Amino acid sequence: MLRLLILKRLYQFNSKVVTPPYSIEPTKQTCSVCSHNFSLTPRNDTHCVQNKVSVRFQSTSVHTAIQNSAKIKKKKARRLKKKYAELVEVTDTSSNQTKASVSKLKPKHLSLLIKQPDINLGQLYNLKNMKVQPVVSLKNSASHQKQESMPVVVSESISDEKTYSLTELNCGSYGEISEMENLDVSNCKDELLYSFDRSMDDVELKSKPMDDLDAAVLEHNYLLGDLAYHSQEMEELDDPVDETVLAEVQYDEPAVETMVVPVPEEAQSKTSMKKFKGSAANKTHSKHSIRDQMAKMKQSDLEKAAKEECLFRNLYAYLEACVSCGLLNRALFSLLFYHSRSKHSKYTSPANETKLFNILLHGFARKGNLNKVREIHQILQKDKIPLSAQSYAAFFECVGRLPADNASSYQVLSEFVKEMTHKGLTFKDIIQKSVFVSDQREVVVDVIRRIEPNFEPYNISPDICYSCNLLHELNNQNENGKGKAYKSPAEGLLTASELRQLVKEQLQIELNSYVQVKTIEKRSEPVDTILYYRKKLQEAQENWRKTISDAYHRDLRALRVQHHYRAFRHINLYPYLKVLDPEDYIEIILQEIRKLAEGSETFSPTTGQLYRELGSQVRARYEVKFKSNSGISKKVQHLYEEYCDWYLAPDSSSKQSMNTRQKWQHLEHENSKGPSLNMEEKSWPAAVLSGVGKFMYSIIMQDIKIDVNIAKSNSKTEHLVPAFYALFRNQGRLLKEEVKPHPVLARLFRCAAQEYLVFEVATVPMLCPPLPWSSITSGGYLTVKADLIRLPQQAAQQWHILKKTPVQQLYPSLDSLNQLGSVPWMVNESVLDVVIEVFNSGGSQRLDIPEPPSSCPVPSPLTPEMTKVERYQAYRQRMALRRRKAEMYSLWCDALYRLSLANHFRKRIFWLPHNMDFRGRVYPCPPHLNHLGSDMARSLLCFAKGEPLGPKGLNWLKIHLVNLTGLKKRDTVDERLRFAEEMLPEIMDSAEKPLTGCMWWAESEEPWQTLACCKEIARAMKSGDPENYVSHFPVHQDGSCNGLQHYAALGRDSAGAESVNLIPAVSPQDVYSCVAALVEKERMKDAERGLKIAQVLEGFVHRKVIKQTVMTTVYGVTRFGARHQIARQLKDIEGFPKDFVWQGSTYLVGKTFESLQEMFTSTKEIQDWFTECARLISHVCGQNVEWVTPLGLPVVQPYSRPNKKLEVHSSAKRIKEHYALDMFERPNVMKQRNAFPPNFIHSLDSSHMMLTSLFCEREGITFISVHDCFWTHPCTVDIMNKVCRDQFVALHSQPILEDLSKFLVKKYSYAESEFTNDGSVNDMTKRKLNKILWKLPSKGDFNLNSVLKSVYFFS
Repeated sequence: MLRLLILKRLYQFNSKVVTPPYSIEPTKQTCSVCSHNFSLTPRNDTHCVQNKVSVRFQSTSVHTAIQNSAKIKKKKARRLKKKYAELVEVTDTSSNQTKASVSKLKPKHLSLLIKQPDINLGQLYNLKNMKVQPVVSLKNSASHQKQESMPVVVSESISDEKTYSLTELNCGSYGEISEMENLDVSNCKDELLYSFDRSMDDVELKSKPMDDLDAAVLEHNYLLGDLAYHSQEMEELDDPVDETVLAEVQYDEPAVETMVVPVPEEAQSKTSMKKFKGSAANKTHSKHSIRDQMAKMKQSDLEKAAKEECLFRNLYAYLEACVSCGLLNRALFSLLFYHSRSKHSKYTSPANETKLFNILLHGFARKGNLNKVREIHQILQKDKIPLSAQSYAAFFECVGRLPADNASSYQVLSEFVKEMTHKGLTFKDIIQKSVFVSDQREVVVDVIRRIEPNFEPYNISPDICYSCNLLHELNNQNENGKGKAYKSPAEGLLTASELRQLVKEQLQIELNSYVQVKTIEKRSEPVDTILYYRKKLQEAQENWRKTISDAYHRDLRALRVQHHYRAFRHINLYPYLKVLDPEDYIEIILQEIRKLAEGSETFSPTTGQLYRELGSQVRARYEVKFKSNSGISKKVQHLYEEYCDWYLAPDSSSKQSMNTRQKWQHLEHENSKGPSLNMEEKSWPAAVLSGVGKFMYSIIMQDIKIDVNIAKSNSKTEHLVPAFYALFRNQGRLLKEEVKPHPVLARLFRCAAQEYLVFEVATVPMLCPPLPWSSITSGGYLTVKADLIRLPQQAAQQWHILKKTPVQQLYPSLDSLNQLGSVPWMVNESVLDVVIEVFNSGGSQRLDIPEPPSSCPVPSPLTPEMTKVERYQAYRQRMALRRRKAEMYSLWCDALYRLSLANHFRKRIFWLPHNMDFRGRVYPCPPHLNHLGSDMARSLLCFAKGEPLGPKGLNWLKIHLVNLTGLKKRDTVDERLRFAEEMLPEIMDSAEKPLTGCMWWAESEEPWQTLACCKEIARAMKSGDPENYVSHFPVHQDGSCNGLQHYAALGRDSAGAESVNLIPAVSPQDVYSCVAALVEKERMKDAERGLKIAQVLEGFVHRKVIKQTVMTTVYGVTRFGARHQIARQLKDIEGFPKDFVWQGSTYLVGKTFESLQEMFTSTKEIQDWFTECARLISHVCGQNVEWVTPLGLPVVQPYSRPNKKLEVHSSAKRIKEHYALDMFERPNVMKQRNAFPPNFIHSLDSSHMMLTSLFCEREGITFISVHDCFWTHPCTVDIMNKVCRDQFVALHSQPILEDLSKFLVKKYSYAESEFTNDGSVNDMTKRKLNKILWKLPSKGDFNLNSVLKSVYFFS
């Protein structure tokens, strides 16, 4: 039956085209770039193929997407034609194909057909005209229904010249026909898609039949179940047009004889499998229905809200772009078009609609277009859209742009003032509640003074104090005047004039968007060949610049033709391609060409990712341009210069201690004139970013050419070919498109050996202190946007909550970021020189310096004498070497970027702006040169401001050195200090002869940091006065398995607290060794019982084997992941039999988890409570898990399942209006439940770090963190240790679990009125959720104050 349903719809929409017979042969397609023919075998997941390459007409033509959309299609009257289906005619002597017209069979006729299963094909056309008629029965058809072969009715004598009326048969018969024709029902859509691709070019026409086909497949699944039960669903799925289109034709053909064709058992099994799948689909549908009934918000409501929010975001960005490039009328037409649609369906909330109209009001007001402003005002009044203070600010601005003596403008102004007063708004509200750019504030104030001459604008002073209980002590110190004055981290490093010069340099760098850095790669002096390639590359780039310019203007003209007429009002790409100057787009494309040409040979991002990244570069430049044109950059520079003066020399006479954020807020309040600084970010939807990037990539792919003879110096002929081509890779079930450079182009860039690397400005450190974070949108770089929270594109829920959160609640998190970013850094030049020497000498596996890819061994050649097994092994070796070479290249590039940047900032002071992830964990924004990387990366940096070592500083340096070696982890502090004294000769030798001496430092766990510490100790010893030696070296204090420390403190678990050093002890406790000892104890018992694997593991249960598993257990590692971790360690042990790796790892995982549960009883209980809460919240309520950290930061887990219904195709002509947002999607239950325990613990350790940061800043000491590893100067380690312990006790003295439970109950629990009290599954599940959220884990008797005296808590 499905066969005919599919064909019926096919002929309905494509009756003019004769569709070729279905084929299972591979589909032949041609690449749009290189014209290479390749085959694609039809797959079930064809619909998953992404980034389909569009075929272009010629190399100089407009992009295909634009050209297709530019065609003006004339509607043609379609003749009603009959639909036909193809049948197989089987006779005694031959078999051939024929066709039959399709007629609709209604449910009442279908019921007749079910009652008469033996009806033959020749009688079907009379079925509509008969009620109950005798039919010709097949012999033994009723008595042999349970035989091994099933009968299929096929015509025996159908003429080729005749056309028969074919009605839709019952599901059993058609399932049999499908089996006989070897037609897989699940692949019908793939076959139809191929047929449509060959016969129809209009995408919009394709989508309708495909939707109908989806409905037909669903109908088929229903019919495979109970046919009578699903008859109503089948009738609803039929296209209502069929009854009017299909003509009922009467036929007088005689009845035909029938024959029975046996069908093998395989067909029966396939049919039964389809029935099983149909019933499974029904069960799944039922489950989703039950979940939807329990959820806090219905799926239909979520989809509606998602569409409204997505359309608002699209419109907001589109209107801003239109106003920015002067397309005001275009923006007005588009907004009115969507506004008119709201009469039939709501497209956004009234408040959001007001924001959209305000954009246009300010756009027309800037031009003094009073008529348009009044026209919009009338629309707002007519449709009862509420006006805000921002709306009246736009009205006043428009009046202010007109001549003051204009009588009509004064009359209009009076009307606006009267209306504003009636709504309860005052002139102060207009100034305080509005956001201004450029000179808007001054214009509005001038207009207000026409009505009220004595009006003086007044801005409310912001509340700069903390609202968090944990920070009341800092507030009280300021109120009592007992707070310590802010101590500058850069005091004495720079003069005010020097810093102002650096500010100007930083601003210029951000305006340029790119930073050029000289590479440290060792190269000989340029020879003639290199100079030749550089010349050719420069010539090619000049040609590309002209080509890109021509192509950009050509494609833009094509878009303008479509979008510059009144009838077209949809959101489109044109404004986004006009917000920058053409030279900016050209420069971005040229930089992208270089990045692609110098990329990895084996790995490259997908085109979707490339499109988004390129679009993001355009958006970033647009935001910088907007700030420059609106006067924001100028005001920021003015305020920032005053801020820098204070930063270098804080006012010590002030009774109140201001931090960086408070000082910036104070400066903003004192300089309220001019544009507002807390502007909303210029965010573009993902569809816009992808669309802009795709537009620019079409130029790269279609217009950029390379001469294949460019490397031949004696060649006089030019043979241009596309410089880039597309290739496709399988990534799981998806087929992803990637972009690769032509080998000639890659060779050209490689042989040119360019001396400079190019970095985006947001990926390099700053030359001046970062802008303090004072809100969620203001902070980091001076003009370039830096995200406060690192979130994926679709994660909008947390950002939405942050916007609604009072900014005072976020002050602790913002101030911690400011404190970490305010610390100046410098490069450790002595270590950098050694690292560069090793890097340029070919790297070193021993020292963890990556080797160049050229050092990768060459695979052994294939020979004809090889057997199949040997060839297979050789192939595996080639693939392994290829992966290894790719990894080597990636690591080598990372080291090259890091060392080149470090060399670039040699002898310079720089700063690292910080931001955080959704849990509150802090990271530096520059990804390459920072203190958060590997051992080598950390060794390259030290504090720019030094401090004298003092009486204990040298000892702390020595202790830190021993900690880095990892040799004395179980020894006391005094023993570590004695060991350092014993190793002084080796330390001095390492410092003086790092590569030529005994290289004691190279045996360390952290060799490069060990070398840096050796050099610092040597310099202090040689100074003659170590106490007064000024040290820039950071000393680390690391938490002892910090995650377990937080769990033990939460559960007041005494046994667990002792094992992680929360309780004072003579020597440090090593939790990893304790767990290893328990595992070994259990292994010995099993070995005595004769367990083989326990006997094999004798002598191999080391601390290192289970360390990673113990460490990550607290962060939610699964048994599967833990098994891989232990297996990796067992493989690395020499002497362990490799045949027992997996068996041994499975055994050790179980024993490790059992030992942990025995040691940390409350930890397991709390972890299980977290997991169960998250599971029920996401599964029952259908919402993402949220909580608030003890410092007030809202956290939302961004794990959801995208709603595929919102995936709408977009093109250059029309942007996709709806896209995925996690706040309107059902959560991914598995990820929510597994991630909640580790994420909550991460939010606690970030809270502890932030508290330590803020109190260390108040103490006036330098503080830097790498999550649970805290850094400071050697002389201030004792102060930092005290603050660290005090804040840990203060944090866990709060009722953390109780507050979490109250928050979850308030947000997710069900009220009594929501229970049905009928004993249903829904009712019982809701009650279980309420019970679990209230049921807190039990606690032990551990005394938190013990932490204050624990030496090894952080050590």
